[in-house]
Amino acid sequence: MAIGMSDWTLRLHGVGNASAVALGSAMATIEQGGRPWLTIDCGAEGLTAYQAAYGESPRALFVTHAHLDHVGGFERLFVDTYFDAARRGRVVVYVPAPLVPLVHQRVAAYPNVLAEGGANFWDAFRLVPVGDAFWHDGVRLEVFPVRHHWPDTAFGLRLRGSMVWTGDTRPIPEMLARYADADELIAHDCGLHGNPSHTGVEDLEREYPPGILSRCLLYHYASVADGEALAARGHRVGRPGEVVALAAPTAARAQPWNG
Repeated sequence: MAIGMSDWTLRLHGVGNASAVALGSAMATIEQGGRPWLTIDCGAEGLTAYQAAYGESPRALFVTHAHLDHVGGFERLFVDTYFDAARRGRVVVYVPAPLVPLVHQRVAAYPNVLAEGGANFWDAFRLVPVGDAFWHDGVRLEVFPVRHHWPDTAFGLRLRGSMVWTGDTRPIPEMLARYADADELIAHDCGLHGNPSHTGVEDLEREYPPGILSRCLLYHYASVADGEALAARGHRVGRPGEVVALAAPTAARAQPWNG
């Protein structure tokens, strides 16, 4: 059964690209009833913004890809989590299966994570490799590959009927035709100028029909001035700290088990 629209929101912790420190690393949290439900990525500036918003560190995260502006907060999150007996081993991290080796190499492979020894990086977390869908808190979310650097190294996330987060990507009209076909808000990578790894505004306007563009919320741009220029072209632009209303998810929900 769907929950009322006002119960679901998306909080943007950061909306900038890797160089736009003042805008924060691109990171967001899906909220239910004003409380964090699932966080997307864990950049350093984004983690700081998360902690300022909620007074604690994330308890459930989805990782889109392994670039450091999206996973650079994990070392600090490890410290916050491992040394808290109530959190250790309980913070769930959903990682698309092809990314697991890359995420491990980026954030977990440093030898002897504690100088005293006796701890592995993943002891702090509950790592859950995921395929094309996974269950979180009894709700099914969908995962799809996007176009960022190399195949199968970056992924988007869909909460059906509510929101789609593209992660870093070039335009993906074929994916959005399938994974954004239920009137979802589409949080989309877009800067003023495109490049081989990221969408530029002219790419966005060329590749997507008006019905898709009207649902796009743009993030991962280079500066405040670039954000204003995107808005001046008639696009909806995400701002750091903004809380965006979401429609109630229509995603499948787990049924009680009577075994």
